[in-house]
Amino acid sequence: MASAVTIQTPPGRRASWVKRLVVKVVSLVILGLVFGLGYDWAAPRLYGPERVTGFPLGVAHGALMPVALPTLLMGNDVPIYTSSPAGRPYKLGYIAGINLCGLLFFGVAFWQPKRREN
Repeated sequence: MASAVTIQTPPGRRASWVKRLVVKVVSLVILGLVFGLGYDWAAPRLYGPERVTGFPLGVAHGALMPVALPTLLMGNDVPIYTSSPAGRPYKLGYIAGINLCGLLFFGVAFWQPKRREN
């Protein structure tokens, strides 16, 4: 009779995977909190009606837009776009800001440090 072969994952490998997952989750939560605090500080300063819009302000508004999601989900009506955009430069800046924010947030999520080979 042939005996069944069982393959087991070494305990160190499983612990390493769980540790990486926990580090990713904790870093994303901390980054989300930092973004949220940044939004609370920046929104009143960047969304005033007297602001002259252009590319730089579009970048700032675009970068703040994704971090406004938790606030919007909680029922607060917060601005994510200016009421008087100044044409194409503002809109290009807005798109660049959204991409910049996504790069920072998801860059942390998918970043894998190089492993040392001993």
